[in-house]
Amino acid sequence: MSDTPITPLLDQVRQPADLKGLSIAELARLAEELRAETISAVSETGGHLGAGLGVVELTVALHAVFDTPHDKLIWDVGHQCYPHKILTGRRDRIRTLRQKDGLSGFTKRDESPYDPFGAGHSSTSISAALGFAVARDLGGAPEHGIGDVIAVIGDGSMSAGMAFEAMNNAGHLKKRMFVVLNDNDMSIAPPVGALSAYLSRLYAEEPFQELKAAAKGAVSLLPEPLQQGARKAKEMLKSMTVGGTLFEELGFSYVGPIDGHDMEQLMAVLGTVKARATGPMLIHVLTTKGKGYAPAEGARDRGHATARFDIATGKQHKPPSNAPSYTSVFGRTLTDLAAADPRICAVTAAMPDGTGLSLMAERYPSRCFDVGIAEQHGVTFAAGLAAGGMRPFCAIYSTFLQRGYDQVVHDVAVQSLPVRFAIDRAGLVGADGATHAGSFDIAYLANLPGFVVMAPSDEAELMHMIATAASIDDRPSAVRYPRGEGVGVELPEAGEVLEIGRGRIVREGSRVAILSLGTRLAESLRAAESLAQRGISPTVADARFAKPLDQEMILALARDHEALITVEEGATGGFGSHVAQLLAENGVFDQGLGFRSMFLPDSFIGQASPAEMYRAAGLTAADIENRALEALGIARIGVSRA
Repeated sequence: MSDTPITPLLDQVRQPADLKGLSIAELARLAEELRAETISAVSETGGHLGAGLGVVELTVALHAVFDTPHDKLIWDVGHQCYPHKILTGRRDRIRTLRQKDGLSGFTKRDESPYDPFGAGHSSTSISAALGFAVARDLGGAPEHGIGDVIAVIGDGSMSAGMAFEAMNNAGHLKKRMFVVLNDNDMSIAPPVGALSAYLSRLYAEEPFQELKAAAKGAVSLLPEPLQQGARKAKEMLKSMTVGGTLFEELGFSYVGPIDGHDMEQLMAVLGTVKARATGPMLIHVLTTKGKGYAPAEGARDRGHATARFDIATGKQHKPPSNAPSYTSVFGRTLTDLAAADPRICAVTAAMPDGTGLSLMAERYPSRCFDVGIAEQHGVTFAAGLAAGGMRPFCAIYSTFLQRGYDQVVHDVAVQSLPVRFAIDRAGLVGADGATHAGSFDIAYLANLPGFVVMAPSDEAELMHMIATAASIDDRPSAVRYPRGEGVGVELPEAGEVLEIGRGRIVREGSRVAILSLGTRLAESLRAAESLAQRGISPTVADARFAKPLDQEMILALARDHEALITVEEGATGGFGSHVAQLLAENGVFDQGLGFRSMFLPDSFIGQASPAEMYRAAGLTAADIENRALEALGIARIGVSRA
């Protein structure tokens, strides 16, 4: 396969309407060209490869049968949407995927009319589709109109409670809509749970082969009740299934499983259900994640996420690592602690590799639990483990923990249960953009009574904080840390238990104090060095704890310096706000302290490299120096945001 694929049919497609005149054989050839183009593009940009490759034929068939964008096609999560973007007028920009000012790696409303609903998180598509269907029937958006509504959701996303809440409501409302269950037996990690086993049973039976043979013929070969009208649609569909009782009990007509890589079968079934459906319908489609690219099909995660790679070999082009990642340090530290303490266990929501728990799962499988894409359940499950005498670590990305916030409040915090939250991807995360940024966890956790909230400045500090969390048995705690490599400090043999609510001074000065929480400490030290060269004596402190605050240290910094600057990788309402409240309650501002708080801006920052994002956020060393100068009443320096 060459780096630049030959795509004569795809070259003629500018919009989905161009598919309407193609034969089934031509659509099948187009799908192969689309797959080659997707592989070629992602080899240059990196991104989510396997999910898109698995839905190439399905994407072509959906756009060929339905009339997008009048018909609303909603992709769950968005990992699957790269082929969709190529077919919907964005092929000329596909090699800007996930780059600064380029195409988003997910569906995005302001990017294209073919993206009716944005999706960076999972399990939202059915709820959104039902909203569109109801809006259509109530006469919403008359200037554009809404036709059919189609949600494409993976079997991994279907494990979330929200998907079933939406199906239950849709079955009750009985609105015409389509849910395509993209069943590739693989979400990000291997599938878990009873739903996965149920779906496996559905397509293990012989009737699937019979349906495949029927669909290869014309629509007239489908079961006779199909031709008796919509009144008997449910009975017809039941005759085509090998099961589907679960979905039918929720009020959906069910058809499938069908072969998601057979264009003839896809076109026959999709065309038929479009013509005949009157209410909610679920089409169960079997696909292979990573389909058509051997390195992806053979990977453990089926090519879920990849850096830039060589197409011929699949070898990824990753820069050499100078330090271990925070994720790997967490995973090794927790596994070592688990070796010494049989009560330590771990919970993750479909991200054992992404959260660093794969090592612990390998060594202590009975104490490591992947609950699937079900963060709410995962949090309360961890609360139950804690109430039962275990020492659970709930390892979830910052942005995904938001989905379980009600459970964090009511099931963990209100009951003072010692669940330890390991919050990966805190701060700005780069190419995944705003939907995956860990911007809000300091604010949404530090306002909860009794919570201990920690943020390490480097990977050694992370080891200490994981050990500290393991020792806290009377209340909940959280450790937030960023994506990517540490700063390269020497790691201890084991983490030490820190004194709760105690920070540390890392550089002594006299005129301005910089109080950093988390990994902006390195930038704070660089700012301090520049200030010192100006003749301004700086102190730099590592807060370590957003809650409880080290009140003694903070009040001393305020008393002994002309100005105090707080720095954090979180949104407004977080660490700096708590410090400001402490200073106000102690009358410090009456004494003329120059105080500035630095945090993420009140906006969503678009995808770019983390360094570019932090420049845009105004959290570089030069920005910190500027805020210190401003607080001291000294002229600022110029800072580039490019």
